[in-house]
Amino acid sequence: MADIPVVVSPWLSTTEASQYLKVQSKTLLMWARTGHVKGYALSGTRRRIWRFRTVDLDATMLAPSVAETGGTQCNGKEMAQ
Repeated sequence: MADIPVVVSPWLSTTEASQYLKVQSKTLLMWARTGHVKGYALSGTRRRIWRFRTVDLDATMLAPSVAETGGTQCNGKEMAQ
């Protein structure tokens, strides 16, 4: 039977994850709260503490941007580039 490779992704604190992405901690937390970056809020604490996985951060940065979709739309009509 073939061994299935296991991808281990370390858990990063907000500070570590923001340094990894080269953004400010405030920006990363805003992205996590709005769903732009996958973050995991820990329960059982008074304050919301977030943890991030490098796999999720990499996936967020590899997602296609708006500029790569071809054209832009304005009022439902395709605009020339």
